[in-house]
Amino acid sequence: MSRPDTFLVGNGRAAIAFYRVGRALVTWSTRLLTRMSIEGRENLPPSGAYVLAPVHRSYIDTPIAACVTTRRLRFLGKDSMWKYGWFGWVLSALGAIPVTRNTADREAMQRARTVLDAGEPLVLFPEGERKEGPIVQPLFDGAVYVALRAGVPIVPVGIGGSQAVMPKGARMLRPAKVRVVIGEPIMPTVAAGARVPRRELSAHSARLHAELQRLFDLSMVGVGWSYPPVLADDVSNGTSDDATAGAEPSGDAGASSAD
Repeated sequence: MSRPDTFLVGNGRAAIAFYRVGRALVTWSTRLLTRMSIEGRENLPPSGAYVLAPVHRSYIDTPIAACVTTRRLRFLGKDSMWKYGWFGWVLSALGAIPVTRNTADREAMQRARTVLDAGEPLVLFPEGERKEGPIVQPLFDGAVYVALRAGVPIVPVGIGGSQAVMPKGARMLRPAKVRVVIGEPIMPTVAAGARVPRRELSAHSARLHAELQRLFDLSMVGVGWSYPPVLADDVSNGTSDDATAGAEPSGDAGASSAD
């Protein structure tokens, strides 16, 4: 895995300037491709740290998340993408943090805490890897645990239509309408730095899951595309492969990284 200085590259003036230019290009092209609408921006904290927690149906969800605010956002990404030094610098400059997939990556947890302690927003996908279908899958504990441990709000986000833009396994982007609905912040229930009781973690996760499903349903309205009824029935009955993916809760921060 890349050393911590890979993460620190993104804090310099040149990197911040690069982020602003890079973000402008990414968000402009993403908006053009998706004809995106964003609702609920008033729910985003104007200052201070928070965890942005979107549903995850497509690779395009990461640049979509970057469109919701002009504030600098941090993301978690597979550490293998940092194996080329220059590309790692670009990723770090754009706000990404390397994590090791499928491990209890303590370094990633520390980096996530460093971001939040510095007052920056952090994007974590609570479902972990990209999922398919209209049902929000059981959440990993990473996003909720990090938010509670840092004592910051977690902001749920529904992203509708992104799977039509770039389905799982697709190599090319397809023009399609995307609707983003941002929910009200879920405030922490424990003091920053305090131990997170299991019951609080479970209660917070259950509330987040319910809100994500509500927002996802709202976001899918009006995008001009919907999930096939058969797929919806399969997921509801628990017969989809993704219906049980990630069902075992984990405190692994890497479980919430973009893949």
